[in-house]
Amino acid sequence: MPIPMEYQHASEEFERFLRLVVERTGLATRNQAYTTAQSVLLTFRRRLDVSEAIRFAGALPPVLRAIFVADWDMGEPPRPFSSREALTEEVRSLRRDHNFSPDSAIVDVAGALRACVDEAEFDRLLATLPPGAAEFWRVASPGSGFA
Repeated sequence: MPIPMEYQHASEEFERFLRLVVERTGLATRNQAYTTAQSVLLTFRRRLDVSEAIRFAGALPPVLRAIFVADWDMGEPPRPFSSREALTEEVRSLRRDHNFSPDSAIVDVAGALRACVDEAEFDRLLATLPPGAAEFWRVASPGSGFA
């Protein structure tokens, strides 16, 4: 069997994703975009149990999948979804001195991610996750918060 295309082109797809994050956030570098994207993925992962997180990871492109599961403390209990402001502050807490994530980081990364996945399949998956998951990845209403 040949190597699946998603693995053959994983680096190119990741670079495309980072370019989209840079464009959407207005950040200056791909390093800044990486920190923002990693922070958003980890903030979301903290709200899922292990089986939910593995299902979510399966919907991600290969490099983002690896970032999502790397250095995971699976013993940490899932956190509740909270306000957009609190979640954004959590995004900014990773490598705080080197994190330039804007207020719109979650929405910006969501938009970049949605451009790299099958959106209908992604939305079907989100509908099976805890309340707040679909809202986290929504791009239409960036000012909305969570219950």
